[in-house]
Amino acid sequence: MVPEAEPAVASELFGDRIDVARAFCSRLVEEGELRGLIGPRELPQLWTRHILNSVLLAPLLPQRVGDVGSGGGFPGLVLAIARPDVELTLIEPMERRTVWLQECVTGLGLDNVRVLRGRAEDVDVGFPFDAVTARAVSGLSKLIPLTAPLVRSGGHLLLLKGARVEEEIERARKVIRKHRLQELEVLELGAEFGLETTRVFKSTVDP
Repeated sequence: MVPEAEPAVASELFGDRIDVARAFCSRLVEEGELRGLIGPRELPQLWTRHILNSVLLAPLLPQRVGDVGSGGGFPGLVLAIARPDVELTLIEPMERRTVWLQECVTGLGLDNVRVLRGRAEDVDVGFPFDAVTARAVSGLSKLIPLTAPLVRSGGHLLLLKGARVEEEIERARKVIRKHRLQELEVLELGAEFGLETTRVFKSTVDP
């Protein structure tokens, strides 16, 4: 599979951080499939489906953010690249993926990132986050109990979801009430840049 050429809009979305984003993409092209981080069929859409899909969250980030299930770096590493002013904690249970994440953090010079190995429900993050992100982890019914306890009162969940997010919300109503989530909304991002719609489940964690 031929890797996707960099879309013109990438420079607009990353600004003066585009060279770091390019370096991260190159690492994924060279090692991502070999290390089980992406499949071969993902190379032709690496920018649009993964990197740009993730960076659309960047303008929404507060100061201290946790990313649950960071995997190959989506969205956590991408957000750290785009927002060097934000403190990112990447939480990932699989050792081989945490090794990859740490290699990228060191190799790309990302001094705003720490990598923690562990499950979200077990890892000691040391403090509550202003917001927690996640992408392609699980449905909201399972994801909310993993992420909401990590967020401070008044903080936010910013969860990247698919086209059926409204159905997930309906199935998760009981969990949403249990974890005191308020101000629920589904943000649709990307169309203004000519990209496929990225949907974000946003909510506030109430005291």
